[in-house]
Amino acid sequence: MEKSAFIQCGGYGRQGLKAALRSLVEGLGGSSRFFSRGDSVLIKPNMLSASAPDECITTHPEVVRAVVLMALEAGARPFIADSPGLDRFSDVARRTGMEAVARELNIPCVELDDPTPLPPAEGAVFKKVEVSRLALSADRIINIPKLKTHAQMMLTLGVKNLFGTVVSQRKAQWHYNVGLRRESFADLHLDIARGLAPCLTVLDGITGMEGRGPSNGRPRAFGLLAASTDPLDLDFRVCSLLGAPLADFPLYQAALARGLAHEGMDWSAHGLPEGFAIDPVELPELDALHLLPPFLDGLGKRFLTSRPVQDREKCVGCGKCVRICPAGAMRMEDDGRIRIDYGRCIRCYCCQEVCPADAIQFSKGLLLRTLELLRR
Repeated sequence: MEKSAFIQCGGYGRQGLKAALRSLVEGLGGSSRFFSRGDSVLIKPNMLSASAPDECITTHPEVVRAVVLMALEAGARPFIADSPGLDRFSDVARRTGMEAVARELNIPCVELDDPTPLPPAEGAVFKKVEVSRLALSADRIINIPKLKTHAQMMLTLGVKNLFGTVVSQRKAQWHYNVGLRRESFADLHLDIARGLAPCLTVLDGITGMEGRGPSNGRPRAFGLLAASTDPLDLDFRVCSLLGAPLADFPLYQAALARGLAHEGMDWSAHGLPEGFAIDPVELPELDALHLLPPFLDGLGKRFLTSRPVQDREKCVGCGKCVRICPAGAMRMEDDGRIRIDYGRCIRCYCCQEVCPADAIQFSKGLLLRTLELLRR
């Protein structure tokens, strides 16, 4: 039996969405494989920020609603939960539509809090990772990511979505801990995903985001819904479907190094109608940090890699970038100008990720400019 299933889905109409989801789940063994009577089920969408569904930053509430209904029909006890990095959970729940779904279906919608150690999976790189106790205490986890590009990790899909179980701004601390090493950050994501082991991942790719994701890219219709028993398998198949180079995907590189993927494997997306195709997605430009040995991280950070800069015309002065910065490298001046200490800046992209006005741009570093010249 395939680990991942895909279906074309053109919109968020309730009947069509219900039928598409049921078809996917049946293809993976049926709802009884994922939902049991009386089980506590964490429904984990992408609730990155207090954003409306049509901004395509967060999982669409209709996909969450369809999954919750399936769990309720099986007699399970679902609850919706996530841990936004900066915005208040109450604001996020209201703006994303998750609060309305929870109210309609009479289930809890709560913040993932109370960090507790995650028992490391076999072969884990990071042995001391804390996630929300609610995630660990749930009998089952249903992971519902949004299909988006990501300015630091290229794509954010099934595996990356589980990083949301790390409580609040502890996420930013992990950015600080791994520094410039994208593969190390991918290893962390792998450790969390393998430790939590969601029984089902449902990808909302009906609409998504390309360009400077995960929050400042452009919404795009992909017409795709997918489900998987293995978020890693799902992510690699989606990457291939989008026309994105697997070799540049930090998650794929980390999986190769750990023997969780092998070069030459077929990562086709099965189940889609003949002729279904997605034009190649517009990816964010990534500095090739993995070309530098670790002992040159300081040199690379200071002189070779891209650096964040403020677009004063777009900036609304909210200060979110300053509050999220794990390195304490940013401060807001009285005149509204953001001062950035590039010696402390770790190029984690957190500031760009949380900026609601797309006012954090990146000045290309020498390394990226050189690589672009070599590609011509």
